[in-house]
Amino acid sequence: MDIARVGVRDSPRLLVVSSGTHGLEGYCGSGIQVALLEDPAVAAALARTQVELAFVHAVNPYGFAHVRRNNEDNVDLNRNFRDFSQPIPANHAYAEIHGFAVPTRWPPGADTEDALGSYVARHGQDRLQAALTGGQYEFPDGLFFGGHAPAWSNRILREFFRRHAAVRQALCWIDIHTGLGPAGHGEKIYSGPDDPAPLARTRSIFGTDVTSFYARTSTSAEVTGSVSAAAIDECPAVAYAGIGLEFGTVPLVQALGALRADQWLENQGARAPAGVREGIKRALHDAFYVDTDEWRGMVYGQARAAVLQALHGLAATP
Repeated sequence: MDIARVGVRDSPRLLVVSSGTHGLEGYCGSGIQVALLEDPAVAAALARTQVELAFVHAVNPYGFAHVRRNNEDNVDLNRNFRDFSQPIPANHAYAEIHGFAVPTRWPPGADTEDALGSYVARHGQDRLQAALTGGQYEFPDGLFFGGHAPAWSNRILREFFRRHAAVRQALCWIDIHTGLGPAGHGEKIYSGPDDPAPLARTRSIFGTDVTSFYARTSTSAEVTGSVSAAAIDECPAVAYAGIGLEFGTVPLVQALGALRADQWLENQGARAPAGVREGIKRALHDAFYVDTDEWRGMVYGQARAAVLQALHGLAATP
């Protein structure tokens, strides 16, 4: 994990732009960060607003390097930021589907896919998404596993916020993600506690189109252990605003299928032929990064606009 700081050093107002919380989603996030560093409009806005901008690159470097969403311990970092000293309620919805969500062979057998289809027919795709993606802590070989203890990325990110953000007046965080929503569309998903004050502050900076999974206005299901806790916990006296900037790629069913295949590969892949492994990794890559100039242009234009909004919004923060 690398951190670069530009703009007015130790300004009372800090903008953080992070990439790679979900490993391979760093392909998009890293590209955005490089482009921002080379963008004269961003440099001019930094000089004008007197804000410091910190880039946190590759929050999950293992997943970034090995084309995985999770880290080396199969931990989804965006489910890992919680208090592990307290009992964690079981995710009964995930436990109900784990057996067929993570197949024992690939391609899955007809019985596995029939069970999955039956679940969707009874409960709907939204219920499946919530059960799968909300976060679970019982199945280390499963999907969206939050871990049993803070991951090292969790500890490093918290240290960064303690050292570099806790004494500021205002803090804004843009965490870049891919995989949900229409291709190329950047959804601004509120990332913070279920509290009207930081939500209102976030919308005052990024606009009223900021969505919230608490209010069920987001393409994301409600998640537990979000990375936003690193800033909230370590900077309690700082005026906080934050979004997950989520860029759409492929339909949800395709993305979930790619994640299921990759989890099978992680669990059983020692026996997988090279061609099967390469096919699964290519499908996963393509589910979270659209390799076209049109998609990249749409993505950067919206990311750039969000960063400029954040710089000007921070400058106007009392």
